[in-house]
Amino acid sequence: MPSKFQNTMVRQYMKIAVSLYKVSGGSIGGKMRGAPVLLLTTSGRKTGNPYTNPLIYGKDGDRFVVIASYGGAPQHPGWWRNLLKTPKATVQVGKESFTVTASEATGEERDRLWTLMTGLYADYDAYQKKTDRQIPVVILERT
Repeated sequence: MPSKFQNTMVRQYMKIAVSLYKVSGGSIGGKMRGAPVLLLTTSGRKTGNPYTNPLIYGKDGDRFVVIASYGGAPQHPGWWRNLLKTPKATVQVGKESFTVTASEATGEERDRLWTLMTGLYADYDAYQKKTDRQIPVVILERT
């Protein structure tokens, strides 16, 4: 379990990464280990405040696909819990921002999209092995 100091450092790093992505239109922070990154802004499920997270994404036609892995932690990431309450969100890909609606892939579609995403970022398989929960595959569709 990370310490409070580690959590604070990660939060500060994320704020800097998000800021650099926004001001550079994705030129800085638009890739992670070779995989493309988008910014997802959700509404806090308790506060309603906006929260922005950089996430690796894949494309499935016009849809964007992200993985709610949280590094294989036992609980879902906050951004996914926010989307479960309010599925409307904003995405920034490069310089373009737009509204999306989130849903969870299931069944064969989930399997197909999981394979797509592990092709972009193989660590997702290792994260799944670390946790008992099924890691959600999240579809983001423009509205």
